[in-house]
Amino acid sequence: MHAEIEVASKRIAGYVRTTPVMYMEPDAWGCEARIVLKLEQLQHTGSFKPRGAFNRILTNEVPNAGVIAASGGNHGIAVAYVAQRPGYRAAIFVAEVCSPVKVERLRSYGAQVSVAGATYAEALVMSQERTARTGALMVHAYDQPEVVAGQGTLGYEFAHQVPDLDTVLVAVGGGGLIGGIAAWFAGKIRVIGVEPQAAPSLAMALQEQKPVDVEVAGVAVDSLGATCVGSLAFALAQQYVERVVLVSDESIQFAQRTLWNDLRIIAEPGGAAAFAALLSGAYRPASGERVGVVICGGNTDPGLLI
Repeated sequence: MHAEIEVASKRIAGYVRTTPVMYMEPDAWGCEARIVLKLEQLQHTGSFKPRGAFNRILTNEVPNAGVIAASGGNHGIAVAYVAQRPGYRAAIFVAEVCSPVKVERLRSYGAQVSVAGATYAEALVMSQERTARTGALMVHAYDQPEVVAGQGTLGYEFAHQVPDLDTVLVAVGGGGLIGGIAAWFAGKIRVIGVEPQAAPSLAMALQEQKPVDVEVAGVAVDSLGATCVGSLAFALAQQYVERVVLVSDESIQFAQRTLWNDLRIIAEPGGAAAFAALLSGAYRPASGERVGVVICGGNTDPGLLI
């Protein structure tokens, strides 16, 4: 998939932002590692998701019925944004856990929004039924090659911005982001997955050596609440992800507050999960290790952080 990611980077270059990196001062937060934050919450729509959505839609013919997606929120927002630009119809199915902030953003992009089921998995079934009836183009949140390659462009970009990375910490939901990033680095650096304790889909899959269904809950369930990791991401993780660490809801919320208090960065719970692994000690880097931390989403109510 390395070649596909490079091609995807060129394909979507005129549509997505090159998001900045922030080099932290020595001993930031008492950590002896050299920390670099990748500020992907500054991407269009407030998360990394437009990368995969653009790559999927730009590589396929969109029928008159438009595009369909199921989402916890961020993916649907990205698909609606991408579809709005050329005027495609967008039907987005979201779970009941989708935050009001995300539902409002979805509607602002002109999407038809349907709340369908308690979980992402239930919303996905409803979206697949609509796809079968209408023939619309399905844009999966994480388990399509074009989507994974699109998300992998974040790794491509990060590697060019910070060529001496030793490790990158990546939050995991369905696995599209970590799958794409891991595919780009292909074992050249450590890729560490970070999941909430309440939603350990990749951790359990690696333990069982196959994707398995898990119960999901917690503060990050709307973005990291896939009940089963994607098959593409799982295969890539088996090859290229060193390990997965788990973080508590409390550590995620502390990471959110720290990003706001120290850097004035607004991150949603899922967007702060990778940083939580560093602050909580779930991942302990060596002295001098260059650690990249992906802040992957910022769609939350700022009032919750102040």
